[in-house]
Amino acid sequence: MRILVYFILLWGLTGMVPDDSNAGRTVTDPVGRTLKVADDPRRVVALAPNVTEIIFALEQQDRLVGVTRFSDYPVAARDLPRVGSYVYLDVERIAALEPDLCIGIKDGNPIAVVQQLEAFGIPVFAVDPKDLTTVMDSISAIGDLLGADAKARTIVADMKARMNTVAALIAGVQQRPRVFFQIGVSPIVSVGSNTFIHQLITLAGGINTAAGATPYPRFSVEQVIALAPEVMIISSMDRTAVFEQVRDQWRQWPAIPAVRRQAVFIAPTNVFDRPTPRLVDGLELLARFIHPQLFEDRP
Repeated sequence: MRILVYFILLWGLTGMVPDDSNAGRTVTDPVGRTLKVADDPRRVVALAPNVTEIIFALEQQDRLVGVTRFSDYPVAARDLPRVGSYVYLDVERIAALEPDLCIGIKDGNPIAVVQQLEAFGIPVFAVDPKDLTTVMDSISAIGDLLGADAKARTIVADMKARMNTVAALIAGVQQRPRVFFQIGVSPIVSVGSNTFIHQLITLAGGINTAAGATPYPRFSVEQVIALAPEVMIISSMDRTAVFEQVRDQWRQWPAIPAVRRQAVFIAPTNVFDRPTPRLVDGLELLARFIHPQLFEDRP
């Protein structure tokens, strides 16, 4: 409330009243919310790293005036002003950037912050990318919003073509190896059924050993051994982790089939922990890890 009062007073003193004339059209975002946005938004704040990456992929980065803390891809995103993390957004900092549009995500951005921004006259367009299909939907929606429909169609078509290529390769396999995908080091954390990484494992021809209702289940070393994974992939969200040390620790357990098969791999972190166009890169990489015999360039 103090923040709201502050900005009301600021607008009253400086004449910074939201300009409704800039809200040239009414749109419905993928979450089902209807809002007014400018015909051609020129000052955009991305409220999550994956949104930043999608905007860059659409070649609309010149519109960006602010991004969140972990927006580190592509490299150019690191030079943009920060507005907090996507969970702990700095409302005052966002408002000070005078955006005519914010683009956020349903799961992650607090609804209270969205409501505060809208109270300041800043529209918030939300996407909800949870798997490859909804990632492509998000790309299309943001492309339409920013006048980059043609580029969005190109990106989506490329993603679908590459997914079809992987599907054609996997169609002929006789066995689906058991896969343990590690995203947390201490404690050991994997991915359940309701995650996009689970979908990637399945599409890449593997069986997720951590499948189940819990999105991010925790395991002890003994429990991982009992799961008997034939492929292990380490891609921790903890960017301070020394992945090589984690891999070497697993290699001390020859009871694990993946260790005996020399199938313990390290994967690039932000290819898998963000719902962006690069999820297809993750799919192709997983297919190579899980079925190296299908590829000339084996991992």
